[in-house]
Amino acid sequence: MEKIPMTRRGFDALDAELKQLKTVDRPAIIRDIAEAREHGDLSENAEYHAAREKQGFIEGRIKELEGILSLADVIDPSKMSGPIKFGATVTLVDEETDEEKTYQIVGEVEADIENGLLNMRSPLARALIGKEEGDTVEVKTPGGTRSYEILSIRYI
Repeated sequence: MEKIPMTRRGFDALDAELKQLKTVDRPAIIRDIAEAREHGDLSENAEYHAAREKQGFIEGRIKELEGILSLADVIDPSKMSGPIKFGATVTLVDEETDEEKTYQIVGEVEADIENGLLNMRSPLARALIGKEEGDTVEVKTPGGTRSYEILSIRYI
């Protein structure tokens, strides 16, 4: 199996979610199912069916997280330097709108563009990899080609 690169923060977040599911959510749903069973006829018991469905989701997510964490390759960006690579925090300016944005290039499982966590497989991240401060990159987007200048690169 292929290793899954991620930052320590991403690993810790997934690990915390797994612990929450195993220690809080799973026992709670087991109690809900037991309580719903006590209400009699299971074939017409909506609470029971809803609880069983939620249990299936929880068990599936637990298996998914265990798989991801077992393949995790935790990378510490603070020990890196140089051109842009995994873990870099990059500040860009859109050359058309002069809008500045800051992104950290992270693995697929921890990517969250709304919070500045850019999937390393995204077109923008792929265009940035290997570039230096002051370089300009062009990225094809659904709205046309965008041009960005790299203002800074940090490894934190």
